[in-house]
Amino acid sequence: MKQPDLGLKVSEVRKEKGFTQEQLAEFCEVTSRTIQRIESGEVEPRAFTRNSLSNVLEFDLGKNDVENERMWVAALHLSSMFCIVLIPLLIWSWLKNRSYQVDKHGRQVLNFQISVTLALFAMVFCLVIGLPMGLIFLDSGGDQLLMSILALVSVFPLILTGFFVFYQGVANALRYLNDQETRYPLSIKFLK
Repeated sequence: MKQPDLGLKVSEVRKEKGFTQEQLAEFCEVTSRTIQRIESGEVEPRAFTRNSLSNVLEFDLGKNDVENERMWVAALHLSSMFCIVLIPLLIWSWLKNRSYQVDKHGRQVLNFQISVTLALFAMVFCLVIGLPMGLIFLDSGGDQLLMSILALVSVFPLILTGFFVFYQGVANALRYLNDQETRYPLSIKFLK
């Protein structure tokens, strides 16, 4: 892992473990300034320091970046077009410990996928509840044209969600490939 990804990952894992920079420095037998410089991306740690950080944080910081890392991250973003949580979950699970970028973007994509999947379930649930009520309305002498319009209106949010998900997948893959910040609006952070 290269800087600045290494420093970002050290900072992230340190915080997950509940260590301060001073505590981590003490455990690794280095100065707290060294930890600060590593986390800020100012320096590349020496082999001893990298091994100490890996042991203390229980995270392998010595592995090289994933081969074709940009392709895998772009694939993560593009997989969100299909609203199938399984594809980004498999890619993220397989590569998250070998690449900070795959880990970071994978969590973004999975949070978006889970949020959209929950929204789709809610929409389908409302559709399933609303359909029998519409049939009862139709049986009681209701207007068939009105029922047709309501059926179309109830399916419309599903179609809009499909377009939204497709757009977000393509747009974020292009943003990543152009070194811009990726963002998924309306996404709940399940994975932090």
